[in-house]
Amino acid sequence: MSTSPPPLLSNLGVSVTISRAAKARILGHAAESLHFEACGLLFGDEGTITRVQAAENVADAPEHRFEIDPEALFSAIRSERQGGERMIGHYHSHPRGPSEPSEHDAAMALDVGRLWLIVADGEMRLWRVVERHRFVAVELSLASDGLNRH
Repeated sequence: MSTSPPPLLSNLGVSVTISRAAKARILGHAAESLHFEACGLLFGDEGTITRVQAAENVADAPEHRFEIDPEALFSAIRSERQGGERMIGHYHSHPRGPSEPSEHDAAMALDVGRLWLIVADGEMRLWRVVERHRFVAVELSLASDGLNRH
């Protein structure tokens, strides 16, 4: 069994950009879910998170854990297989912890190459699963919106 990233993420490198709209949506979702872990899906290609989709956290203890609603997850997978947007990872918040993967996150990290974006105290950090149960940090930058601001 190979531990190299699947083709889906082979060209992402060590830096990923996120659109302003996607960043705002994630931060808003995390703020609304103050006492529970917010979660959702990341979509994009070639090193850019272009869209996010909030999902219901169906974990038994959502204040400490997250589990993305399987219907949202399978719907995204089906759509991708039919030529839709690529799902490149997911996000979740840590209401009472750092924006680093927890031990529980590491235990759940099985999809080599997938991105995990974690939000805590308004800070976003991006991680990639490089082998089962192991993450590396990925630089996250804000995509240019093409407007000159003075």
